[in-house]
Formats: sequence, C-alpha cells, structure tokens
Amino acid sequence: MLTATAITARRAWYKDLSLQILIAMVLGAITGYIWPQSADSMKPLGDLFIKLVRMIVAPIIFCTVVHGIASVGEAKKVGRVAIKALVYFEIVTTLALVIGLVLVNVWAPGAGMHVDPKTLSDSGVKAPAKTLGVGQFLLNLVPSSAVGAFAEGEVIPVLFFSVLFAFGLLALGPKGKPLIETIYSVAQVLFKVIGFVMWTAPIGAFGAIAFTVGKFGPESLVSLGKLVGEFYVCCVIFVALVLTPIAFAAGVNILRLIRYIGAELMIVVGTSSGESVFPRMNAKLRQLGVEESIVALVLPAGYSFNHDGTCLYWSTASVFLAQALGIHLTIGQQLALLATMLFTSKGGAGVAGSAIVVLATTLSATNIIPVAAVGLILGVHRLLSSVFVPVNVLGNALATIVMGRLEKAVDLPTLVSELNRGPDEIITEAS
Repeated sequence: MLTATAITARRAWYKDLSLQILIAMVLGAITGYIWPQSADSMKPLGDLFIKLVRMIVAPIIFCTVVHGIASVGEAKKVGRVAIKALVYFEIVTTLALVIGLVLVNVWAPGAGMHVDPKTLSDSGVKAPAKTLGVGQFLLNLVPSSAVGAFAEGEVIPVLFFSVLFAFGLLALGPKGKPLIETIYSVAQVLFKVIGFVMWTAPIGAFGAIAFTVGKFGPESLVSLGKLVGEFYVCCVIFVALVLTPIAFAAGVNILRLIRYIGAELMIVVGTSSGESVFPRMNAKLRQLGVEESIVALVLPAGYSFNHDGTCLYWSTASVFLAQALGIHLTIGQQLALLATMLFTSKGGAGVAGSAIVVLATTLSATNIIPVAAVGLILGVHRLLSSVFVPVNVLGNALATIVMGRLEKAVDLPTLVSELNRGPDEIITEAS
C-alpha cells in the first residue's frame, strides 16, 4: 500500500517552508517596486517552478490513481466514491456561485464606473468560436492517445485513462500484482523528485510576485480596489459559511487544516497555480490518515471538477462587468448565468490558467455582456487568482477528508494528532 511517513522534527525557524515563501514574496514585492524594469526577467523564475511541478503532475496522478484503485480490489467501492464525490462537488460549487452572485449584487463594486462599451478594446482573451456542447465535453474527456494525455498535461484525460487502466489491472486479479508493485515503486521515485523541486518554491514565489508588481506597478495593488476588496471578503465568507460547517461536520477544525497545509497555500498565493502543490497535497492528506484509495480518486477529481474559489470569481467578475457597463441583469438573467457557469466551469476543468478563458466563454454563451469587457479586469486578475486558487486547494483538501469520513476510510486518531501538531515542517517520504 502506498503510504506517506511524516517525519517531524524541530527545525530552525528559517528552514520552515511557509516562512521562506512569505519572506520571498515580500522581497519580490519590494524588488518589483524598486526595480520595475526587472519584471520580465523575474517572470521566468515563477514560470520555471510551475513547469517543474507540472512535469511531475500527470505521472503522479496516474500512479496514485492506478495504485489506489487497484489496491481497493473492489470496483463497486470505486464507483460509489466517485458518485458521492461528484454530487458533493456540484453542491459546493453551486453554493459558491450563489454566494458570489449575492455578495456582488449587494456590494455593487462596479456601480458608478459608467464604462462605454464602445470604448472597449480587444482584451486579448478570446472565447471559443462555439460554446462547448455536451458532445464536445464528453469527447474532451478522452485523450487522443495515452501518450498524448501525459504530453498535454491536462488533468481530466489523464484521470480518465488512469481509471480505465486501474480497472483493467483489477480485472487481471493476482496476475496484476507485480505491475501494482512496480507502479508503487515509480510513485516513490516521483515523490522524491517533487521533494527536490520544492526547494525552489521560494524562488518561484519571489519571481512571480516581483513580476506582478514590476509589470503593473504598485498601483496594480490598489487599482479596482472595490472589486478586489469585495472578492477577498467573498472568499472569506464562503470559507466561513460553507467550508467551516462542512469541516465541523467531518470532525475537522478548519483553522487547523489551513495551518497544516499553510506552506501549500502560500505557494499557490505566490504562483496562482493549484497544480504546483498537487503532489504535496496528495502526500499530506495521506499523512492525515485518509486512505490512499480515497486520496487517489477524490483529489485529482477535485482538481478537475471542484473549483470553489474559481466559481466565486466567475460569478463575481461577470456581474461586476455588467455593473461597470451599466447593464442591468434581471434575476432570471443571473440565474441563467449561474446555470451556464455550472456547465462551462466543467468544460474548462483541469486546464491550467483557464479561469479567464472560461469567463469569456460564459459571457459569449449568454450574449449579454461583451466579451471584450474582460479586459477591464485583466490588470487585477492576478490579485484575484492569488486568493481564489488557495480556496480551490483548501476546498479539495476538505472534500477528500469528507469523502474519507463518509467511507469510514480515515484513521481518526491520526487525523486529530496531525492537525493538533504544531506548524513544524513536514518531511514527506514514500514508504
């Protein structure tokens, strides 16, 4: 069975990864402010870190999903967990969309901007020529080839192939055991590699923040401040009103969970990439006592279908743009917008950096708000993503624990002891 042994030791404060990343982000902001001409040269640092992690994500998904499902030995359980997870994802993302719509209507950050639609220039964000239909969505689930799924690095095709491969391995029975052990060994190597890659996380966070501040100037931190402020409050409200009660029902203290995955949340604040912490989240959830089979199935599925923070972003941004353009959206139109987002959000699932593209797709599908209006929020998109991506990561961590509790697949003493432990650096080793 693929497990993770947490070796906790008191380490010097300066060796704590969360603190290193925080310091790197502060230094990056200072560098971008004092030396803005360095923005373009700093960007590759953040991009390089993300590419290093993405290089490993697809094979890790394959190994963990295949080994997790094959280790269960029961196809019925896999199907049961998958159905429960998808229902959970749909309920929580719907709540996120509703909360986003309600708060942006009450706060009205775009009211009074009076932007003339005729003055909008091409934002550089193109909506697809055709709205993604059900048939095309189903076709996108299946990779053109097994190798292509890994080469393109999209989560859903890799997950689809991995599940099929795992069921094929299950069908072999005892004959498949040697291959299961081989996949387990490969996963051990991949987790070692990701441990090496994480050494560069502070450098990546430094480069990403330096680029943002240097490229858009310090004013980028306050431009469209009402929208940024409203959205940050929206994310806090969602965590407080939705994720906190769910965590309580699952026997989890949400603040302790946030502390436990603090380093990962700091990384995605700096990089705006949830994929950058997928391997570590996989390991940490197993360290919390969640069975490998649950983590292997629910976590990658969550990365594909459970975008809590991004749904908050889509609903908030859409109504904000309508307010800025003076377009009055009726309750019916907003409900239609919500229904469209429920579909288009799945169409863009698993595609890195797809939030802004899916927003354009939604606007194109509803044909109420000009797609070119997306250009109004491009300057602060990075500030918005620095909070909605961590909410995505937190939501998927909680979803995995919840599914584990529903399946009685969580070691409760381990869960409690791990969450109660101090914020020491956790060294993950496959064993």
